[in-house]
Amino acid sequence: MTYQVLYRKWRPKTFADVSGQPHIVAALQNEVREGRPAHAYLFIGSRGTGKTSCAKILAKAVNCLHPNGGDPCNECENCRGIDDGSILDVMEIDAASNNGVDSIRELREAVNFTPAVAKYRVYIIDEVHMLSDGAFNALLKTLEEPPPHVIFILATTEAHKMPATILSRCQRFDFARIAPEDIAARLQTVADGEGFTLTDEAAMLLARLADGAMRDALSLTDQCLSRSREIDADVVANATGLAGREHLYALSAAVREHRSGDALALIDKLYNASQDMTRLCTEWLGFYRELMLCKSVERPQDILIATDAELERLKAEAAQYELSAVLYAMDTLQQACQRLQTGADRRLETEMATLRLCNPTLDTSSAALLSRIEMLESAVKRLSAGMPAAPQPAATPPAVKQPAAEEAPVSEPPAPPVSAPAPTPAEPTADDAAAGERPFTAWRDVLERLRETCAPLFGVLENTEAVITDTHIIIYTDNPLFKVLLAGGTNKASLFNAIVDVTGKRYKLGVRAPQAPKAQDTAEDDPLLALLKAGEEGGVPVNRT
Repeated sequence: MTYQVLYRKWRPKTFADVSGQPHIVAALQNEVREGRPAHAYLFIGSRGTGKTSCAKILAKAVNCLHPNGGDPCNECENCRGIDDGSILDVMEIDAASNNGVDSIRELREAVNFTPAVAKYRVYIIDEVHMLSDGAFNALLKTLEEPPPHVIFILATTEAHKMPATILSRCQRFDFARIAPEDIAARLQTVADGEGFTLTDEAAMLLARLADGAMRDALSLTDQCLSRSREIDADVVANATGLAGREHLYALSAAVREHRSGDALALIDKLYNASQDMTRLCTEWLGFYRELMLCKSVERPQDILIATDAELERLKAEAAQYELSAVLYAMDTLQQACQRLQTGADRRLETEMATLRLCNPTLDTSSAALLSRIEMLESAVKRLSAGMPAAPQPAATPPAVKQPAAEEAPVSEPPAPPVSAPAPTPAEPTADDAAAGERPFTAWRDVLERLRETCAPLFGVLENTEAVITDTHIIIYTDNPLFKVLLAGGTNKASLFNAIVDVTGKRYKLGVRAPQAPKAQDTAEDDPLLALLKAGEEGGVPVNRT
């Protein structure tokens, strides 16, 4: 015999076989048992939640010759005829391909005929939201007052596309996503019936991948059976292209410890093993969601789908993160998942996101800046508690000693990238060396270039002024955020490159307060300066320039 896939072979035959919809099953059974079925039903829910199965069971139940407590017997000639399609009084119509006015007009004419064999003529219209406006209008009157021998069962995955006039004429049932525990239990029943082995861990993994859809879970199980009849978590991971939990923990550790090289090497290994980058990014995002729940919910086991051992491991991993860092990682991966849909190279998009996660200094967004400040606060707390500070990103420049003079020189960054080389600075002339301080008239041009390359730094310096000497450009600002931003090598390079692009020369930078500091500007009163001072006293490498 021709092989029949699991989701067709194990389609529910009675209401008792329907998983995860007890409220709907109870209502439909009561209506059939009491002999008062409605003339029109509307089943709404996501894919694979049992809408069509319940519709077929209901069609058999109202026409069964020997109903059993609201369930069809599946033994009488009516039940067998409906199952094999020989009884034409039950019709299943696909609205996606029969969505015109003419199709509905033919249906309106057909409903006037009495059933040939069964008690009721039942019309199951699947994906009913696909009907055109004209078809909906043609169906309205018949749907509101059909002949007594006709029952309509409409099914849709998109209730928001249904006209209100249709919704008000039907008895509505909303199908919820099936709980993972219910899916795993059903898969074990199928495994026992089919004679293959399915571990509890593999069943829960399949349930998690199915995302509330029983049909998807059975299809994935069929896919696993093509590899082995002894299905464990490794078989599921290999059959579905999953990255696997160990790889996710390894990626998380590389991000926490700012080991971008190890993270990229792991991405390369997964890519060469034919792992799908979109699936990997989605799983990685889901992993950080689990860490977020572990840090935010008192009993994460009520939400997460995990064994006790795995839950303890998740909690241990979450304890090594600040919540803001987890949210930053989720936001970065969410953006990467969106770009993967339109990007030319999925591997490249994944690698770029990985680098941003490992080194937030490469990201100039406000979220990245907040994450970096959170890292500094965390390091200060760890030092205060007598614990070693968390490792700093490899790309963070070393701290520069603050000179005693009024002007605080800023160390020069590395030369501009090869892809966009800056003009070679000219050596100062004798006239330049003899000149003193003078207003830097091209400062606004420098800020305009900075607006394009580093928006946060431009926002801090927008209303500042500067003077120029033969070797220095001195910026008048007392904004402490300027020094925090310059701690990132990328921001500092952007400022130097903007100056070189405008002047053609390479100058050293100095910072000078525009006026005498006020009492409230001291480190004791300014929280940010106090944070920087505390970090230096605790041994945290903080670049104040």
